[in-house]
Amino acid sequence: MSCFSDLFEPETGVWRVLSKCEKPIALYGMGDGADKVLSAFERFGIKPAAVMASDDFVRGQSFHGFRVKRLGELEAELGEFTVALCFASQLPGVIASIKNVASRHRLLVPTVPVFGDTLFDGDFIRDNLQQIEAAFGLFGDDLSRRVYTSVLNFYHTGDISLLDGITTPKSEAFESILKIGDNEFYVDLGAYNGDTIDEFLRFGGGAYRKILALEPNAKNYSKLCARCGNMERTRLLQLGAWSCDTTLLFNNKAGRNSAIAEKGTETRVAAMDSLLDGEKPDYIKADVEGAEYETLTGLKNTLAHCKPKLNFSAYHRFEDLFRLPLLIKELNPSYKIYLRRHPYIPAWDTNLYCV
Repeated sequence: MSCFSDLFEPETGVWRVLSKCEKPIALYGMGDGADKVLSAFERFGIKPAAVMASDDFVRGQSFHGFRVKRLGELEAELGEFTVALCFASQLPGVIASIKNVASRHRLLVPTVPVFGDTLFDGDFIRDNLQQIEAAFGLFGDDLSRRVYTSVLNFYHTGDISLLDGITTPKSEAFESILKIGDNEFYVDLGAYNGDTIDEFLRFGGGAYRKILALEPNAKNYSKLCARCGNMERTRLLQLGAWSCDTTLLFNNKAGRNSAIAEKGTETRVAAMDSLLDGEKPDYIKADVEGAEYETLTGLKNTLAHCKPKLNFSAYHRFEDLFRLPLLIKELNPSYKIYLRRHPYIPAWDTNLYCV
């Protein structure tokens, strides 16, 4: 078993490096991610010198008292500086722009969790090192172990070059691990607008036995119904996945970001064991915005008794990278567990595939 304590050298931690940085630090990006990074900067006593954005996004706006500037402007004003990336993208053009900045200046990614406020810092590592090492031994191939180690090292150091050698297209996971057949019962948790139903159909050749899709957000659910409402043998529900049947508050943010929150719209959620009521799905995909652990808990009987193939997001919370595979193995020890990372900066779209 790998010893991860050597991987997480305190001096290489991104928060330590930024706090000791002698060059000016420019935030690259605005929005929720940058807000979270600035909050962490305050905690560690890090003071940014400027805010920048990609050239096409600069329109004279301000962010936290800084006028947002183009890269060229900052180079003229500051000369050498360190860049702290504060946003996420899977768009090839944006990723190319990020890598261009990284080729001209030191670029670090002080990764903050998509949900929650726990940072990947020394306290987190100490509290979770035993589970981190335990999960490493559960993965079914060398690529999974390399993805796991590199993503954890990326969280620690903020070095985007660690992601280059472990990035694969989704087709690789579908074709080599999931191997979708033409007579499957598919459960889509967090179905958004139906795009992952399209994905399932594409890799399954368009044939299926049955589809059950859940989407808690009202606007997304309307889009889902418009796209998939006329499909045969398909059931669509405005419902969230959880560990039990109850009502929770959702923030109802636009797009895929609708999630459980302290304030928001009352939304029904359900344990999939009770909703399935003994039915045996062949394949379950879950992208449920930070509720993956609770969703698995609500699937414990299904996983134990019929062992469906799984495709679960593992990047919304840092701890999901190790606590989800540990829970899956506990619920059904016969699962083979794989980890794949698809094109995205930072390490979003890192998923568990289990068969």
